[in-house]
Amino acid sequence: MIDVNGITVRLGDFTLDDVSFTVPNGAYGVVIGPAGAGKTTLLEAIAGLLPLRAGHVRLRGADVTRLPPERRPVGLVYQHAYLFPHLTVSANVAYGAVDDDAVAESMDRFGLKLIGERDVRSLSGGERQLVALARALARRPEVLLLDEPFAALDPRSRAAVRREVRTMYFDRRCTVLHVTHDFEEAGLVGDVAVLLDKGHLLQAGDPADLFRRPANAYVASFLGAENIYAGTARPIRAASPDWVDAAVGQFAEHPLAFDTGALTLYALGDVVPGKVHAILRAEDVMLSKEAIASSVRNQFRGRVTEIVSAGALSKVPGDVSGTPIIAAVTTRAVYELGLEIGREVVASFKAAAVHIC
Repeated sequence: MIDVNGITVRLGDFTLDDVSFTVPNGAYGVVIGPAGAGKTTLLEAIAGLLPLRAGHVRLRGADVTRLPPERRPVGLVYQHAYLFPHLTVSANVAYGAVDDDAVAESMDRFGLKLIGERDVRSLSGGERQLVALARALARRPEVLLLDEPFAALDPRSRAAVRREVRTMYFDRRCTVLHVTHDFEEAGLVGDVAVLLDKGHLLQAGDPADLFRRPANAYVASFLGAENIYAGTARPIRAASPDWVDAAVGQFAEHPLAFDTGALTLYALGDVVPGKVHAILRAEDVMLSKEAIASSVRNQFRGRVTEIVSAGALSKVPGDVSGTPIIAAVTTRAVYELGLEIGREVVASFKAAAVHIC
């Protein structure tokens, strides 16, 4: 377990301020945020490399706040590897390893056996990163801290190494906290996501909740939500058949009407009526030539204003009564629907896809 409670760290003009979150024992945590958010500072504070101004750190149930780095059950991998330049590849991996078997396993898993006697100063950036990972895992730490561990790898190698790290994680079930700026990577590997910006914790929880249910419009924008609307929400509980009485407390959400510009969206939520934001991800918007016969409440006719293609997926912004709505569809669908700028289409999405915050 990694339990961070109200920690504050000051480093020059930068302050990591009152950060709290928990990664359960054996879980895989991910820290995301822009450059300068405090991600590396957070890892160094947990590892004991930076002193705390306030707060506590507990690892595997023990308070380690006052313990020096060497007495914490932690393995730390930096983005820039930081290998020992006077040691060979195999000697770097062996440094701090629990035994020879652990060294051999790590060398084998990361394909380092053939370069074991090479001087690390002759390695590429990607090779150095693999050595750093192998060295950290050869210690078989109870807590593994990873600072952009795949950044120096090419896309194909990155996917393979990520799978290998996940395999070792599942085999050993250590607790991991992994810093990344890659939102896709965060969703692929994380059980718990921690979002930092400018030294402050913006939101923490299940990665799916962060992406699907951001705490506010700023978080939604930061995480890449394409459709963010300011408007007014009003409950429609009494309007049958949108509402059916159930056991008290069984469901937190109820039907809402959300007014933005000339549009009224139907959504689900549990908010006080008034000024709020609605978040709609582009992949939840379906485009069709005509209105479809279904239970989907939100169907709006508009016109395509742009088509942005990237491989198998295309982003298609449209204008609906003066309000922009962006859809993400397959490139094949663009051709099958005959989409082009100015083409009239119907944008459809479920009420459950609209997040109110």
